[in-house]
Amino acid sequence: MDINTKKVIFIVGPTAIGKTSLSIKIAQLLNTEIISCDSRQFYKELSIGTAVPNKKELSKVKHHFIQHLSIHKKYNAGDYEKDAIKLIQHLHKNKNTIIVVGGSGLYIQAINNGFDRIPEVKESNRRKAKKAFEEKGLEWLQIKTKEIDPNFHKKCDLNNSQRLLRALEVFYETGKPISSYKTNIIKKRNFNSLTIGLNTERELLYNKINNRVDQMIKKGLLEEVKSLTKHQHLNALQTVGYKELFQFYNNNISIDDAIKNIKQNTRRYAKRQITWFKRNKSINWFDPNQEDEIIKFIELQLQSL
Repeated sequence: MDINTKKVIFIVGPTAIGKTSLSIKIAQLLNTEIISCDSRQFYKELSIGTAVPNKKELSKVKHHFIQHLSIHKKYNAGDYEKDAIKLIQHLHKNKNTIIVVGGSGLYIQAINNGFDRIPEVKESNRRKAKKAFEEKGLEWLQIKTKEIDPNFHKKCDLNNSQRLLRALEVFYETGKPISSYKTNIIKKRNFNSLTIGLNTERELLYNKINNRVDQMIKKGLLEEVKSLTKHQHLNALQTVGYKELFQFYNNNISIDDAIKNIKQNTRRYAKRQITWFKRNKSINWFDPNQEDEIIKFIELQLQSL
């Protein structure tokens, strides 16, 4: 494979910013296919709460990694790296350029730079970590993580309980800090990449998020979540839009508070996404309304990649 002829365009940014519509337009212009890099959209049982592209959108361009897994299957960034790179190599046999779109920074990183292999954790240690967190709370988890892995603690989003739990699970399993498994070695890929980031004024983004949540409720999010209540313990369902409504169905909060919490937690999630992507200095940032400028920029860049 000639490294100078094969390309991957990444379209990244916070939730609700408009990545899906832009990626479809670009894919149509380039006559190519889209690989989803939104870890929330992998699961076939989740649809409304994860803003999966609708049937009309999916019919315009072939998409991959959309609702291809069950919530019962364990799947992580390491698995995704292996599957995505294999698919990219396959698609590059007939397509010079592939589009990767999503807001899951860790999964974008897995494709671009590779992902360190973290040891598998036995279910007993997962339960042990989760039980401790549920009994002692987030503050305890933050302190515990600092104690067992100060290097990880410095760099991690301390409000991201899932990442903190992952560090605790690995420590319970191996007795070693999770940071000791991180090599920071960038893997060589057989393609050149171009990354487009979408962002806008915070107030506008937050309005988009609030409106999207309202639309999700109208489309039947409550019914979708209700049908999944017996599976609420699964890792795939520990995500915004689902965990808040589980709280409602468990009679812990009112429906108004649940919807309010979904909006608030989605805004917080978007803020974390922006912080993650802003660390990557190779991202070319645009406002989502600059579609013509983005397309012209991509066309120009593809000539030199």
